[in-house]
Amino acid sequence: MNGSFEHALADIRLRPYEALVLDQPIEIDRLPTPALLLDEQALQRNIDKMASFLAERGKGFRPHSKTHKCPLIAHRQRQAGAVGICAAKVAEAVAMVHAGIDDVLLTSPITSVDKARILAELARSARISVVTDQLTGVELLDQAAMEAGTCIGIVADIDVEMGRTGTRSDEVLLRIAQLSGTSEGLEFRGIQHYAGHLMHVEGYASRRERSLALWEHVTAKVDLLSARGFACEMVTGCGTGTYNIDSEVAAITDLQVGSYIFMDQEYRLIGSPDSVLFNDFEVSLTLAATAISAPTNRAVTVDGGYKAFASDSVNPEPLDVPDSKFRFAGDEHGVLIYPEGYQEPLLGSVQRFITPHCDPTVNLHDAYWVHRDGMVVERWPITARGASW
Repeated sequence: MNGSFEHALADIRLRPYEALVLDQPIEIDRLPTPALLLDEQALQRNIDKMASFLAERGKGFRPHSKTHKCPLIAHRQRQAGAVGICAAKVAEAVAMVHAGIDDVLLTSPITSVDKARILAELARSARISVVTDQLTGVELLDQAAMEAGTCIGIVADIDVEMGRTGTRSDEVLLRIAQLSGTSEGLEFRGIQHYAGHLMHVEGYASRRERSLALWEHVTAKVDLLSARGFACEMVTGCGTGTYNIDSEVAAITDLQVGSYIFMDQEYRLIGSPDSVLFNDFEVSLTLAATAISAPTNRAVTVDGGYKAFASDSVNPEPLDVPDSKFRFAGDEHGVLIYPEGYQEPLLGSVQRFITPHCDPTVNLHDAYWVHRDGMVVERWPITARGASW
């Protein structure tokens, strides 16, 4: 393994992954802002609700650690019955396994010898599965696993229309299954299909129609593999936006739900079967920012901008001032615009916001300030922050 990967591995393994319990509870407005807040009770209710919903339908859940990047949350998900944990990147998988997560699916293909070797080493401590959409990845993983004397599970990545990763070729699919099923260091475990472009389609009916149509194509791939003698232990994919749609698909074994634990403004706007807002799960993740200036009428500037909130579509949603709006005002600042007739927020007051997009927002922060009944009681490290390789 080259030196750069060894240094990167050492960095991940040195990172904290245990909770810091505060000496005594403190009020949210005493935190250094911008501060990423996590309502522990709402978080647990969301975890339990998803687990119960899918269990009633005979489906497993394999939640994505790219959302929270925090082994403490991954362990809670496993305790609630998750069949495993997903990681988008090898470094996230390292962080999870190092903290005791024993079943990890890497959901992005790799074409790097060093990454294959890292995954083979992780397989000494955990059940490791890796998606691939071409034969190169199968060969790299097989060689690494044989050198390490371990076994890596192969999950064929299927693409129907998204065009990001995955194969559309039946020939390639069958060759992946054949090679991984006969290689000494590998085991064929099934297929993945993730339609990320459908997760934020507004309107439940539209999402449902489009997602179920795609899964008809994927089910045909499962049938093809079965007819050729390749059983799929795992048919995985889906996400928070289609959890109550894709759970109806017979072929699916488990769902890769992620954002349901936090909820963000992008998801809230997609709508539910009976509401214009997607309110199936509670908002447990917010960001606190302090009012530091009042340069114009009916507005205050807060100390959170692009370095505190990640947004690729919508703006943060204010929680504490009804009918108010947020606009970005640069890297370090945002402006809270409040409605006419509303009493101006005091300078120095702490204002809370629903995050625009939870996953990349989490990646901007070192830790969650965890609160129960409105009081901050713990600090949970975001262990895999910046773990992008």
